[in-house]
Amino acid sequence: MSPLLIIFTAKEDYYHLLWKLVRIWSKVLIYGMGFRLDIQLDQEIESNKSYMFCPNHASLMDPFILIVLSKNPIVFVGKKELAQIPIFGFFYKKTVIMVDRSSIRSRKRVFEMAKKRLQNGVSMAIFPEGLVPTEDVILAPFKKGAFSLAIEFQIPIVPQVYFDCKRLFSWDFLKGRPGVFRVRQHQFIATKGLEAKDMKPLQQKTFEVIYEDLVNDNKYMKDTNRKK
Repeated sequence: MSPLLIIFTAKEDYYHLLWKLVRIWSKVLIYGMGFRLDIQLDQEIESNKSYMFCPNHASLMDPFILIVLSKNPIVFVGKKELAQIPIFGFFYKKTVIMVDRSSIRSRKRVFEMAKKRLQNGVSMAIFPEGLVPTEDVILAPFKKGAFSLAIEFQIPIVPQVYFDCKRLFSWDFLKGRPGVFRVRQHQFIATKGLEAKDMKPLQQKTFEVIYEDLVNDNKYMKDTNRKK
């Protein structure tokens, strides 16, 4: 796929074409590895509108599921360290808004780049935990970046819950198998009219929506508590 990726990452104007290619790639990857998707949409996204996608993070499969779920192009905000991975890092730098969380200047740059990208139905995606937590953690505390950006650009939060990625495609080499990834996309959380002072309540509300689903899911909790 490298020749096509080189062409479609050459200019930002090609991003919509790149997104179609990446969606095909993600579907081939998910279904080719023996997984299936069981998707519950409490609310569906609309074309030509921008959103802030906020899923829980438990596996390397999470970004591919998110990509498959959205026909609208999404720009990811990710850690700069991933740019060091050979080959992958070359395309990562061209498509992802990279952030160094230890740098105020880098965080300001995210706002500037996001402003340029959030046009023509392009959305943003941030895994608000900021990491993949250890397998005994239900849901790690959320970072504030996604919610600050959502308020800044007045775009709704889209909470997504991935129940089975940790169980079926774990970081544990001796664990995992083909199966069904259950996904729930919740009702969107509006940010219209919110200000910076509303960031923490928005952050907490999103956390509670995702946490409640996870803690009440028997399969997820059985797997999460397996170390105890």
